[in-house]
Amino acid sequence: MTIAVDFDGTIVEHKYPEIGNELPFATETLRMLIKERHKLILWSVREGHLLDEAVEWCRKRGVEFYAVNKDYPEEKVENNNHFSRKIKADIFIDDRNIGGLPDWGMIYRMVHENKTYTELLYEEHHSSHVNTKKRHWWNF
Repeated sequence: MTIAVDFDGTIVEHKYPEIGNELPFATETLRMLIKERHKLILWSVREGHLLDEAVEWCRKRGVEFYAVNKDYPEEKVENNNHFSRKIKADIFIDDRNIGGLPDWGMIYRMVHENKTYTELLYEEHHSSHVNTKKRHWWNF
């Protein structure tokens, strides 16, 4: 699966143009997805030196992207207005999603278990009701 991942506000806290603190479990989750052979594309508004800093920050934490701000490593972005087109990805992980960014544990489950956010929320809600049912005196 090809997964586009935003940087600021998604992998790290918003501190642009600086790099904020890592969001809990972000790089750990990304490393797990890479290990499972997903292609990760860093898709960021950062350019030039600021983009290089973000890529290096991730690399130092063991996150090597398949491509950066392009669909595949060999793509020549100078021939395209790459910020005006949508990248070809199966999933986009971005803090600007409707409803915001789920925690990285939920993101991992969505990809790994191939489930939607709604499905996982339903499962959590349903299981919490099952576990909190009042027990009757005859059901020890």
